[in-house]
Amino acid sequence: MTTTVIERKWHTTAEVAQMLGYGLSKTKMLVLTGEIRSIKDGRNRRILPRWVDEYIERLARDAELEWSA
Repeated sequence: MTTTVIERKWHTTAEVAQMLGYGLSKTKMLVLTGEIRSIKDGRNRRILPRWVDEYIERLARDAELEWSA
């Protein structure tokens, strides 16, 4: 018997805050300013896993540029 694992397609703002170790208000501000991309799903915001990865990669790239300057 094969077990199928369903991967999450998106995350809530609260879930992303927990993943990043940020507070909910900081994460909401990042979403509102466009630092972290999101989509509107009814009254809620949803964030794709790749958008969280893009945000982290951008932070890492900016940090590397600061160190090399």
